[in-house]
Amino acid sequence: MGMLAGLRAIVIGGGIGGLAAARALALRGAHVTVLEQAPEIAEVGAGLQVSPNAVAVLRGLGLDKRLEPAGAVRAEAVRLVDYRGSDVVRLGLGSLDNRDYFFIHRADLIGLLEAGAREAGVELELGAKVARVEDGSDSGGPVAVLEQGGERRADLIVGADGLHSVLRPALNGAATPFFTGQVAWRAVIPNSMARGPEAMVHMGPGRHLVCYPIRGGALVNLVAVQERRGWIEEGWNRRDDPKALRAAFADFAPRVQEMLARVEEVYLWGLFRHEVAAHWHGRAVAILGDAAHPTLPFMAQGAAMAMEDAWVLAASLSGAESVEVGLRLYQARRERRAARVINTATDNAWKYHLKFPPLRFAAHGVMRLGARVFPEKMLHQFDWLYGHDVTRGD
Repeated sequence: MGMLAGLRAIVIGGGIGGLAAARALALRGAHVTVLEQAPEIAEVGAGLQVSPNAVAVLRGLGLDKRLEPAGAVRAEAVRLVDYRGSDVVRLGLGSLDNRDYFFIHRADLIGLLEAGAREAGVELELGAKVARVEDGSDSGGPVAVLEQGGERRADLIVGADGLHSVLRPALNGAATPFFTGQVAWRAVIPNSMARGPEAMVHMGPGRHLVCYPIRGGALVNLVAVQERRGWIEEGWNRRDDPKALRAAFADFAPRVQEMLARVEEVYLWGLFRHEVAAHWHGRAVAILGDAAHPTLPFMAQGAAMAMEDAWVLAASLSGAESVEVGLRLYQARRERRAARVINTATDNAWKYHLKFPPLRFAAHGVMRLGARVFPEKMLHQFDWLYGHDVTRGD
């Protein structure tokens, strides 16, 4: 158990990264409390992809066998489709060395992680909104000051509190993210179309739509992205009118229209680019996941990066001579990989949004040819991402 045995740790945020960190720390002997501002651990309905690098973390935490019982769907393929309906590329995942790629409802993954945290002895304090965090000093450990009054003291405080983290600006100062010129809708619909276990990316001029099954195939998750000139808000929970989504993709193929016709509730948010935080830690405080390095959704790696952070944070602390040394090692092991993933996601969107018809035709032709001539090369181009296993010290 090393240095973590008996250490008192507070994790701010009961999301994916926070609960993964809580279990990882507790399994190594820490006494962990999660402070969650909501009155219950819950998540607005949406799906996410759990790629092999994220499954590796769940395996290390002893939770990977719970994915399919929790409703996760094992992915069989990724299909790129022109917005008018013709197939461009279908990449079957059966020939990969590691086929641990799943689609899951976000709430189901959080439920799985919550159960794992509680089983490891983690205490969850709900309705606890943190107003600020004071770092440790020679005279005492860090303190989380609650908005409703009172404070919580520990030997380590981890900020897993997302885009609007209270700890990130304390370590890095205020930052102003910039709007990428893109907005995204998300919705969940019944799988009355019998969509199979594959992620489909419908690519159109200035827009794309991704769909895949969740909840054992009973539901389909939709994420639709559109280029737009201006936007103000950043956040996940702004409701929109389904008619606006249908209008934005009105020229897409009939199978897309079939899905959009079933949308009854939809959320819209602006996509903003954040810099990777320069400072991920202080003397006895640290940030992880979106609090440290928010990523755009074009590689589906937000949850995976948070889980990787959680594992590396606990492992780095476990073998260190002090909390501060362990935190320094944690950032050193994570920041280059996080930056590479974020930059890849940022650069990926244009491939789906080509507007000039001859360019789109040529690009799709190259992809079709590549899939026929060099299928293995296309399939393995992201081995550096999906084949990475932080539990082995990668």
